[in-house]
Amino acid sequence: MKQKSRSFIAVDILYILMMVLPFIAGMTLKILTKQATTGISITGAQIYLDIPFPIQNLVITEAQINSWLVIIAVLGICLYMTHGISVKGKLKRQVLAEWAVEACESMVKGSMGEYFVGFAPFIAAILTLSALSSLSSLLGLFPPTSDVNITAGWAILVFILITYYKFKCGPVMYVKSFCNPVAMAPLNIISEIATPISMAFRHYGNVLSGSVIAVLIATGLQGLSHMLLGWLPGFLGSFPFLQVGLPAILSLYFDLFSGLLQAYIFAMLTMLYVAGGFDIDEYERRKRKKQLKAQNSSAN
Repeated sequence: MKQKSRSFIAVDILYILMMVLPFIAGMTLKILTKQATTGISITGAQIYLDIPFPIQNLVITEAQINSWLVIIAVLGICLYMTHGISVKGKLKRQVLAEWAVEACESMVKGSMGEYFVGFAPFIAAILTLSALSSLSSLLGLFPPTSDVNITAGWAILVFILITYYKFKCGPVMYVKSFCNPVAMAPLNIISEIATPISMAFRHYGNVLSGSVIAVLIATGLQGLSHMLLGWLPGFLGSFPFLQVGLPAILSLYFDLFSGLLQAYIFAMLTMLYVAGGFDIDEYERRKRKKQLKAQNSSAN
């Protein structure tokens, strides 16, 4: 029993390291590769590698690396939360994990209906990846959600799911959905194409704008502090007193609250678009029609 307890703790430590080490590795990599700048510096993701390819070079950026680090950390969280679960459920982490699963399933049922209850793991993955990607900025890392390529990849995946569930009612119904009414068909087609674009740019734009506003205000307060209090002797004259307090409060909003809010909005839009494009009554009607046809064929 004692040996089992030691092995259990050892595995727990391994999973905790999986949660922590990716972010430490990301911060270390950023420190080692960060280029010196003066004044205000607002740039995109740093390019680490540019691998030549025949059609287009494969570019490995800071956003891609940090995105993979977040994925590894999420894997560590999942393994830690599910380690040692049992029917009795004595561990506190199991209670927390069960609560998270039930909350996610309840949200999916309320937004999409009973038919889509299997979407709960996908929605939970979107929420977790998006939230941790945005919150990584609190550690000084480049948040993957402030790179449009990352959010566009997520939006394209959601668009594929939307199209798939629309086609479940048949290709004829899919085409007819753009012609209701017929005069609005061009606008409906444009709206369909604009769906992944709007999802990608909404998430990316809100996260990036928060980072830009926070940098501009922090830099402005630093300059104002030197202008008003630069006459103080020695170290006091160079210390940015006005920079203390307000940037931290803004960081709580832009990095914490806004990041979590955008993760929730992206997940909600995913559920609404997928469920809204799927006519379950038409699908059930087609399903019954196919069953009757199969029964008649077998009877004959």
